[in-house]
Amino acid sequence: MNDLVLGLDVGGTSSRAVVTTAGGEIVGRGVAGGGNPLAVPPELAAAEVARALRGALAGTDPALVGAAVLGLAGVSGFDDRDTAAAFQRAWDAAGLRCPMRAVGDAQVAFASGTDEPLGTVLIAGTGAAAARIDGDRITRVGDGLGWLLGDRGSGFWIGRRAAADTAARLQSGHPSAVLTGLVARAVHGAADATADAFAAAVHRRPPRTLDRLAPLVTEAALAGDGHAAAILDEAAGHLAAAVASVREPGETDPIVLSGSVLRHCGPVREGVRARLAEAWPGAAVTEAGPAELGAARLAAQSLARSPPPPEAPPGRAHSPG
Repeated sequence: MNDLVLGLDVGGTSSRAVVTTAGGEIVGRGVAGGGNPLAVPPELAAAEVARALRGALAGTDPALVGAAVLGLAGVSGFDDRDTAAAFQRAWDAAGLRCPMRAVGDAQVAFASGTDEPLGTVLIAGTGAAAARIDGDRITRVGDGLGWLLGDRGSGFWIGRRAAADTAARLQSGHPSAVLTGLVARAVHGAADATADAFAAAVHRRPPRTLDRLAPLVTEAALAGDGHAAAILDEAAGHLAAAVASVREPGETDPIVLSGSVLRHCGPVREGVRARLAEAWPGAAVTEAGPAELGAARLAAQSLARSPPPPEAPPGRAHSPG
């Protein structure tokens, strides 16, 4: 009986696979390098996923895996013919017979935080988005528009606000705040940089690397810097607003929080939680678990929905010979 399931979390820097029973008991794990085909060439991506599969399936008959879900950001890129072919070759080489189903990271994050089929997930990492989840489908999305157009409250948004605040304070000659010194030193190498030198150093960096400044905002806020605390409070407000854009008042189904900002930045996490509790007092707010386990949970749900194989007719239970 095919009563095992496989879940994969395929990211740009690492790929993680887990084999579990339909009830969630872990049978095997595998870890490899980045396997997202949007970040690395398809053949290299598929090779890393194959390595994660080998680790997770070690000592297990792959024919016993009845369902599998692969979670990754930018799932639409998986529709590319060369990418699909490369991943299918890795799948076949692993001895897997079940179909390979790719879903977005929002569905996987939601499933990792709750057993409920309906609810909302809020993701805040380098980018930020909220999504309404119904089973393994996304029915509504709030923000997630990328760093040029949105992602308000994300790590990039926080880092950019910190850089802008630092540049303004250096230019105006206002007394330096804790955040000013931390950011100027991180970007320029000196806390007493001029506004022009600081701005030039910022513009020499790839724009998206501004997200690396976000932890400095947390550090400054915890040290009592009011400017930093205000940035984080505004970030929490934007994230809560993204949830409100996909969720009706009075709903009581769960809200799952995911992403590095919500995991590691206490002021943003608590600010979001407070706003969500006020807006939806009857809803459970939980934090996402490992994404590969969320993918395995989705696979188990699809296995439970699959019709059982037809019984053999009397007298034909065994094949001749």
